[in-house]
Amino acid sequence: MQWVKLFADEREAMSRILPGKPQLLLVHGKRICLVLHQQRFYAVQDRCTHNGESLSKGTVNHFGEIICPWHNYCFSLQTGRELSARSSDLNTYPITVDSTGFYVGVY
Repeated sequence: MQWVKLFADEREAMSRILPGKPQLLLVHGKRICLVLHQQRFYAVQDRCTHNGESLSKGTVNHFGEIICPWHNYCFSLQTGRELSARSSDLNTYPITVDSTGFYVGVY
């Protein structure tokens, strides 16, 4: 796994990512959806496993699930699990913050 620096620190990340609004990031050729939900960051693959739509165009509910804009498939931001078991789970990406910056782990 490679850690890729996205922001100088968590404060910058908080100022650039709106709560509950998925944001598309292109990181080393991967489309990653970054979400700030209840003061915590999550990173999942941007492509819905059901029909391929960009999840960064979707919404986030109060349960911490990202909802695909096409067919309303729901995925846990924490685990990537598709909640009705109708589709494959999403890949999730770890996030870490330290004194040198805000990073996402890609593989």
